[in-house]
Amino acid sequence: MVSFPIYSSMQVATTQTRQCPFCAETILVAAVKCRYCGEFLNTNRAQNLIRQATAGVPAGDQESEPQEQDGAEDVLFAGEPSLWAMAGAVVKGGLVLALAIVIVFWHIEKLSALKLSFEHAAVVGRYRVLFGLGLGLIVVLVLAYKAMVLKMTRYEVVADRIEYSRGIFDREVDNLDMFRVVDIRLRRSLLDCVVGVGTVVLTTSDKSHPEFTFAKIRESRGLYDAIKKASLIADRKSGVIHLE
Repeated sequence: MVSFPIYSSMQVATTQTRQCPFCAETILVAAVKCRYCGEFLNTNRAQNLIRQATAGVPAGDQESEPQEQDGAEDVLFAGEPSLWAMAGAVVKGGLVLALAIVIVFWHIEKLSALKLSFEHAAVVGRYRVLFGLGLGLIVVLVLAYKAMVLKMTRYEVVADRIEYSRGIFDREVDNLDMFRVVDIRLRRSLLDCVVGVGTVVLTTSDKSHPEFTFAKIRESRGLYDAIKKASLIADRKSGVIHLE
């Protein structure tokens, strides 16, 4: 009687491998979490990436060649800071503006404790109103300038770099190579969660931008995931190992 070895489905699963949809490293089929990038593989996002990779166009397809020849890059993220980044400045400006209103409408020169003559009271009253109006105008101009600076700031993330442009009268454009990203953090306060924004902070090995911040960005979770995946792929392609 000849006996044949019987392999259970669990034994087969522990010997077969596949590629992680996030970092493209080789992992076991039965793995629930990638040991390289730390992403869970049983989430809807992971399953969508697996389905996209399965239904992708073959590398030898001629239709993909023109896009590669043109050097076109897929934009992973493009956006600008939300005006919610001005929340602190608006609160401070509101307090100063309230003080300016008090100065304009509070007739301090009429206080008996000051014992001002009619002529002196008239002069104090005139300069009091001018000072209050000037203070309020400065607050409005400063807030308007800050809003313009925010709206003129632009972020664009592609597979191999991050581009950052800003400036109103003199536009400046800087870029950060993706393989220089050492660590990435997502910060969201309770108010940020309510209004749908977040702050993504990058720790990098770039001397010009040792810490790069995407302040109060909408779809911050998508930006976080995109940079995390792109930085892992860039590290693998460049052979970069970040030592902590």
